[in-house]
Amino acid sequence: MKKVLLSCALAFSFNSIATDFNGYIVKFKNGSNAINQKSLKTFGDFKALNFSFGNFAALSGANLSNKNMKTLANHPEVEYVEPNWVIKVEAKVETATITDPNFSQQWGLQNTGKNSGGWFSPGKKGEDVNATRAWTVTKGNKDIIVAVIDTGIDYRHPDLKENLWVNEAELNGTAGIDDDGNGYVDDTYGYDFANSDGDPLDGHGHGTHCSGVIGAAHNYKGVRGVMANVKLMGIKFLTDSGSGETIGAIKAIEYAVKNGAHITSNSWGGGEKSEALKEAIQAAYDAGTMFVAAAGNSRGNNDTKPTYPAAYKVDGIITVGAMDGKGNKASFSNYGKKSVHVFAPGTNILSTVKNGKYQKMSGTSMATPFVSGVLGLLLSHEEGISIDEAKERLMDSTVLNRSLGNYTVTGRVDAYRMLKDQRN
Repeated sequence: MKKVLLSCALAFSFNSIATDFNGYIVKFKNGSNAINQKSLKTFGDFKALNFSFGNFAALSGANLSNKNMKTLANHPEVEYVEPNWVIKVEAKVETATITDPNFSQQWGLQNTGKNSGGWFSPGKKGEDVNATRAWTVTKGNKDIIVAVIDTGIDYRHPDLKENLWVNEAELNGTAGIDDDGNGYVDDTYGYDFANSDGDPLDGHGHGTHCSGVIGAAHNYKGVRGVMANVKLMGIKFLTDSGSGETIGAIKAIEYAVKNGAHITSNSWGGGEKSEALKEAIQAAYDAGTMFVAAAGNSRGNNDTKPTYPAAYKVDGIITVGAMDGKGNKASFSNYGKKSVHVFAPGTNILSTVKNGKYQKMSGTSMATPFVSGVLGLLLSHEEGISIDEAKERLMDSTVLNRSLGNYTVTGRVDAYRMLKDQRN
């Protein structure tokens, strides 16, 4: 089974151990034609994957012994060979579905203290992303594309339909034809790399939840997203059981960049370090696409025990930890004084899920789209701002919350302070 971990906790409780992989990823040297050489066929079945950042192949078959892989790695035209990592996750929804939600329950946007804690343990007023004040500056822009790389999006959801990225050529084209010539057939709302088709419909719920945090429409029908105006691109590489693999993540990132995404929101992680995945993220950065990543939910210190993709040393990555309604580090959240850039709300977050419904979930999965949405507001307000400038503004404008001081490079995200360039 091919699986990648969703960065969700409490609402999704899991145990993960990266003990398996599904074949190998092979990178060939620039200009190499080795994949067409008959001698390589003895190693297994190669499927060519030509990305913007290099020529790769997915390798599968019956002859994948350690000895053969060492021989292949020493081939003069091969740059490296690495496992296509597998992660296993067990997910369980513990919170009840809410059929009549409203904005007053969205403490991450506006924390009253009463809507962010329990009966005997209230939250703390103001410990949120300061969204309502930020909306006096901007509510977003339909020109900004945020790619949600996840389990897909329920593009039929009444709170999301207004804010979807739509490939007009495919929408108005011929079924079964690549009408826009981008290499993907019928990719009207994005693409499904888990099933290799043009329908990224979410059968799980996780991707739809993240999408709602970023950009649920302000239409008084349900919940509100950080951005009232945005284009949400659905890119599915995790199956309806919440599973995927490294090569699928790489394809998803490449698709997002080629189709104009300004930000990719990545509420997933797992597996060992992958050079190919790091190169994909670096290529996205070089192309001007931000990569927002979940810190993970194993309560660990990412400084000493890195989790991926959050821990890759790429300037464009913004790693996000989760806080609770009191402004404290959420019990499950990973942290890192050097490696986790910011914290955002991540417990009992109400948002959209599949089949037009709403649900509360918790995890760095939920904190990540808050930051994706906040950055989307900045791009809406200041056209042309670079990734480095946006990341600096985000970090320098955080609230230096005392309880988070030992867990992050900076503090808690504040959208209004960032938009007004109020720095620490």
